[in-house]
Amino acid sequence: MRNRLELQEITRTFEDGGTQRTILNQLSLEVAEGELVAVMGPSGSGKSTFLSIAGALLEPTSGHVLLDGESIGGKSKQERSEIRLRKIGFIFQSANLIPYLKVEEQLMLVAMLAEMDKAKALKRVRELLDKIGLSHRRKAYPEKLSGGERQRVAIARALMNDPAVLFADEPTASLDAARGLDVVSMIAKQVKDQGASAVMVTHDDRVLQLCDRVLYLENGKLNRQA
Repeated sequence: MRNRLELQEITRTFEDGGTQRTILNQLSLEVAEGELVAVMGPSGSGKSTFLSIAGALLEPTSGHVLLDGESIGGKSKQERSEIRLRKIGFIFQSANLIPYLKVEEQLMLVAMLAEMDKAKALKRVRELLDKIGLSHRRKAYPEKLSGGERQRVAIARALMNDPAVLFADEPTASLDAARGLDVVSMIAKQVKDQGASAVMVTHDDRVLQLCDRVLYLENGKLNRQA
């Protein structure tokens, strides 16, 4: 089984009042297709920096990030933007839906930015909305959706361009227990169905049972604990 995401000895440092601080220290990670990995850690442990580097938003000081075996290091700003559009999906604590777009339009916008064939895009929208159980809400605006429904739309939007890797940043933080479990269960299922890799940063112990692995970010490295 191939690794769709690899982080190889990632280090990230920065200057703080004349002092060099190390946020990530030769951190390594491999995530196989169909795998959902949870990352936990206290505030200030570097989770946001980790996600930003893995998601092609921030360059590491040293080390390599590979998507489908290809390094994304040394790319221009425009090239990194293209990588994020075509290879990476993001889900955030807030669904971040565009308020004036209907559900199906949220997904079609992603397809348009990626210059996807319209007929292919419409078929993909129908398939994804069917999978997440929201076909009947395709004409609804975000304000008419529940919190759980908005997050499900965010999942479908993140999967629209069939990304290699899906990143979820505290996706259950604003949901109750039942809706949180539903959302993470859906992420796990869609990742396996699509053959993608997924990394979820979370503080929510309730959803860890749905993850293939749970890692802890400590002292700049990811550790697996029993």
